[in-house]
Amino acid sequence: MSWEPISEVEIWDLINKSYERMSPEQRRVWEVIKIMPQKWSEESFGGLGGGFWVVAIIGETVIWFNDIEDGFNRSRFKVFGAINEYYCNQDDLECQVQNVINHLKTGYDAAGYTGPPHPIE
Repeated sequence: MSWEPISEVEIWDLINKSYERMSPEQRRVWEVIKIMPQKWSEESFGGLGGGFWVVAIIGETVIWFNDIEDGFNRSRFKVFGAINEYYCNQDDLECQVQNVINHLKTGYDAAGYTGPPHPIE
């Protein structure tokens, strides 16, 4: 079985299912940070599927779906349309929204980040 990038219909399905599981507080924050899903480039692995779907923008960070690893991540960006950091968390969308809420409440980002694969030496 070969890998296929996630379609726009499929990303909307994931968003809608996550929204159903969100708490009222998560939904309020989601309504402020969400954008229409759009493909953004990512240098290390983004070329495989024509980029990754970005679904929310918070300051200089985005929430995006890694369809290679099947999970939502939060990464920084400098240029609109280009994700700077590749992560391979396998989080549901509501988990990433909760990470934003926690960051806003505490002033620091305590979320865990799973980085890209590294060659074995």
